[in-house]
Amino acid sequence: MWHRVAVTSGNVIHAYSSVQVQSAVAGALGVACSDDELIRKAAFGLAQACLTELRDTFGSAHGCTVVLLVGTGKNGADAMVAGKHLRERGVAVHAIATGGHVDVIGTRHLDVPAIDATDTAGLIQALDLIARADMVVDGIVGDAMVGDLRAPASDLVEAIPDGAMVVAVDVPSGVDPDSGAIGGIHVRADVTVTFGAYKRCLLLPPAAEVVGRLVFVDVGITPRLDVEGQVQRLSSVGVAERWPVPGPGDHKYSRGLLGIVAGSERYPGAAVLACLGAFGTGVGIVRYTGPRHVGDLILEHVPEAERFPGKVDTYLLGSGVLDDPDQERAIDEALATGLPCVVDAGAIETCVRRRAAGDRPTPGDRILLTPHVGELARSLAALGREATTADILHRPYEHALRVAEAAEVTVLLKGSTTIVVGPDGRAFSQDEGPAWLATAGSGDVLAGIAGALSSAGLSALEVGAMAAFVHGRAAAMAADDGPLRASKIAEHAPGAVRELLAERTALVRPRAGRRGGRGLARAGGRGRGRE
Repeated sequence: MWHRVAVTSGNVIHAYSSVQVQSAVAGALGVACSDDELIRKAAFGLAQACLTELRDTFGSAHGCTVVLLVGTGKNGADAMVAGKHLRERGVAVHAIATGGHVDVIGTRHLDVPAIDATDTAGLIQALDLIARADMVVDGIVGDAMVGDLRAPASDLVEAIPDGAMVVAVDVPSGVDPDSGAIGGIHVRADVTVTFGAYKRCLLLPPAAEVVGRLVFVDVGITPRLDVEGQVQRLSSVGVAERWPVPGPGDHKYSRGLLGIVAGSERYPGAAVLACLGAFGTGVGIVRYTGPRHVGDLILEHVPEAERFPGKVDTYLLGSGVLDDPDQERAIDEALATGLPCVVDAGAIETCVRRRAAGDRPTPGDRILLTPHVGELARSLAALGREATTADILHRPYEHALRVAEAAEVTVLLKGSTTIVVGPDGRAFSQDEGPAWLATAGSGDVLAGIAGALSSAGLSALEVGAMAAFVHGRAAAMAADDGPLRASKIAEHAPGAVRELLAERTALVRPRAGRRGGRGLARAGGRGRGRE
């Protein structure tokens, strides 16, 4: 049996819908505090984040110029009150009212009149200020946004110079707060300071690509969010706590038996990479089924693999499979066993068609599909739900959910931010990988990592999130700010797991001479690419 440390919710980021957040705010206002108090708490955290960025960039915030883009709602008030704190630190602060007026709480705190950008003369003045800004604070709209940004807000956003730092208040203006979709002109932030709860758009692509670094400010509404967020992200500690580690009584058969049907004349290396990914992250045994010449190649590079069918705990199907009747038959047989499956590339469409037709021997929480955008588009077409790759990139969560629901599967959609969506709509979002991760064969390594985790008995949602995390971390180690090959990701996978387990040891074992364990760093790195 593999052993896992108990999971604590503090190691998972939970993201909530705008309705859930607004309900929590309303509850807090009715009992615990006033609107003014919430804004003051949010604004203080926002000001501290702005000061940190200015000091890190210029050495001092004193003398820097900050322009506040202030909408008519509470986000604008947050920006105005934060402006008061910035002025007290010697920052030159200018406020621009994008909707003609400002929330009364904001005007009560910052005694600098906001420039009315709805007036022609005011707009000209505003554009000139933005052009000379060291930092622009985006307080235009928040999690209640509906529709695209309109003029003059859209004009002001377009005028932000590339050299100015951009800090978004709660969410970047112009993104849909729930789906993460981006329809038109929007803010691209270097930092997003979010209050009370993470909003879904902060974790879901494409909005997740424009939020920059996330800073969380607790304003006291968290206790009123008494349910898990439907969209979540595992931290490094969250992955470490869940990672299956063998105990003294384990042996190769108890550590997971993975059956792999992969590789072809055109893509023989896919099977090799999948095997490397699986062994690199802890599987006990790999049993390969496929063409003889691919099996020879596997044994040349992965002599630990077994080249004959047999009892397995989980199947990995489809990586590099192309036009091979024997392999297609093996895939059909595997899908009929009822065992957990990781389904990649050449097996995805077959799996979707079968399960959509009602042939579902494996529960939806134990079968993981790992498509890229093109493969998801083909799966949707197989379901009679046409979608272009552009459609999917615009709303990836929604399109992945359509396949997950129709076929009762869990879908891992690869991308710069990878999302893992279950048939009930619950999702994980991970973005640990560097841009160099988008390279041929990296998806085969990911499938192998997922296969190893699935053979340990984890749910498909956990498998997808954890595999994406370790895949991204291994890629970051392999890339070291430069190009990488997929085989290098597999080589660094054991090191990525070793780092995680070191964090887990630090979590449960205090250092000698101290009463408590040492602090754990959050996972770093912005996600950029995945095959």
